[in-house]
Amino acid sequence: MKIFKSILWSLSACVLFAACHQEEFLDRYPLDAVTEPVFFRTPNDLKLYVNQYYNRTNFPITDKGRGDAGTDVYLTESAINPRFHGIRTVNSAPSLNYTSVRSVNYFFANYRKAEANFDDYKQYVGEAHFFRAMFYYNLLRTFGDVQWTGKVLTSESPELYEARTPRNIVADKIIADLDTAAGYLTAEKTNGHTRLNKWVALLFQSRVALYEGSWEKYHAGTPFGVEGADPGKFFRKAAEVAGEVMASGLFDVYSTGNPDKDYVDLFGLRDYANNKEVMFWTKMDLNLGIHSHSKLYNMETPQGYGLTREMADSYLCTDGKPISRSALFKGYDNLMKETENRDPRFRQTIFTPDAPWMIEQNGTVRSWEEVYSKMYTNSTYSSGTGYMRRKDYNPYVIYHHLNFEETPSIQFRYAEVLLNYVEARAELGTVTQADIDNTVKKLRARVGMPNLEMSAIEADPAWDFPALSPLINEIRRERRVELALENLRWDDIARWAAADELIVNKRPRGAYAAQFKNPPVLSIDENGFLDPYAKALPSGYGFKTDRDYLDPVSINELTLNPALKQNPGW
Repeated sequence: MKIFKSILWSLSACVLFAACHQEEFLDRYPLDAVTEPVFFRTPNDLKLYVNQYYNRTNFPITDKGRGDAGTDVYLTESAINPRFHGIRTVNSAPSLNYTSVRSVNYFFANYRKAEANFDDYKQYVGEAHFFRAMFYYNLLRTFGDVQWTGKVLTSESPELYEARTPRNIVADKIIADLDTAAGYLTAEKTNGHTRLNKWVALLFQSRVALYEGSWEKYHAGTPFGVEGADPGKFFRKAAEVAGEVMASGLFDVYSTGNPDKDYVDLFGLRDYANNKEVMFWTKMDLNLGIHSHSKLYNMETPQGYGLTREMADSYLCTDGKPISRSALFKGYDNLMKETENRDPRFRQTIFTPDAPWMIEQNGTVRSWEEVYSKMYTNSTYSSGTGYMRRKDYNPYVIYHHLNFEETPSIQFRYAEVLLNYVEARAELGTVTQADIDNTVKKLRARVGMPNLEMSAIEADPAWDFPALSPLINEIRRERRVELALENLRWDDIARWAAADELIVNKRPRGAYAAQFKNPPVLSIDENGFLDPYAKALPSGYGFKTDRDYLDPVSINELTLNPALKQNPGW
């Protein structure tokens, strides 16, 4: 509320702030002519206005996967996620910030001033609807119920003192915005980096609908339950729009026919303009000051980060069976053995000693064995778990730079469309083997793994969700494996209400310690596995299931508007 009252954007500020995207960076409106009476008159004015939303906040370009840190997938030994630790307080509450919402609503209040045919600028109206949906989705995931407004408010607006809008209504409005966005945005595939298109809007809509449907189903009967919940409505929408993307024929799973390289290579390519899987990405251009800092340079050493053994154990063996049921599993003695006969995505997500670490300009290949030989000798060569991240890494040294580089960043990819579709259909109870063949099979075929057969699912005593069906467990496993380190894991845990199975009283473990020459003695559990949080979390994570799924509303906001009410448990 304080944000609503204190930030009154002027037109000039919005344009000056515009983070113009890619080649449009230098195409800004003449600053001495940017005044309200003349702006919003041309399609180019509208384009310039929405350019501000193509920024690094909405489309992150570095530290991909750090959003998964602290979950059952990924961690850093230097800091414990305070949400999972259960130590957050109301005083640390984030701001209920509507700045971006107000900014985009200003666009909606003014775009009709454009002196042109609607077809000449409907692309930019579609983009504005997309971004408002994105801003509200972020608020929804953070706070649950939030005030919805579709107009520009001032410090005198009575809406400032209204109660929060129920989350399912907010979700309906987000989905409606994305319906409009999909109707206005170009239906061409485009180069995937200059401007949004219809298909990205539909992918994002499937994500939102799947999130809300899952939340309403799995939080039912808890403090986070939704009055008048209708999860089926959202699951149907998720399946419908994901299916529309699939039926377009514009996208497919990236594959060159090499199951030992295709998955990891996808995330290390230098250009995605003609890639059939990557639906939207960020292109860097040093000439325009757009770069990914030292993304690859920082990934040359593990620096405390690592995947968890829980993540490692989720990879099936090459016979399609879990490690608890397959004779092909070679044990944990070392990473070469542990990844042998396993889903190739395991070796393509974490580094094994034989993987290329650096490829010099003269062609010399240095293997990751160099890193392993130095592990735990200093803080640079250290990993809390020993499972060091390979995904998103390109070993060619020519692309690494201490201060800036042009490494592109994937924002949305077709694999998520397939996984959203099959999960939504499974939740509806309407999934068929043909659905599996059109989704999971495509992802597994890329890496040479056998298909998921609904009638012959191998029981896994280590399933995360024994109370749920084998099919739901395997679809969730596939999502965890395929989308690892893509900043979606916490959202999945939250919407599934799965912290009690995956987080509460758990302490993530790492690889078998004896394989390293200098293992950290104080961080090894009774079974010989790395245990990075042994001292800090002797009883495991303290996540509170009646509180920590949502963030608290700050005291300042509640004081300014008592109608807001606090979130459960705070």
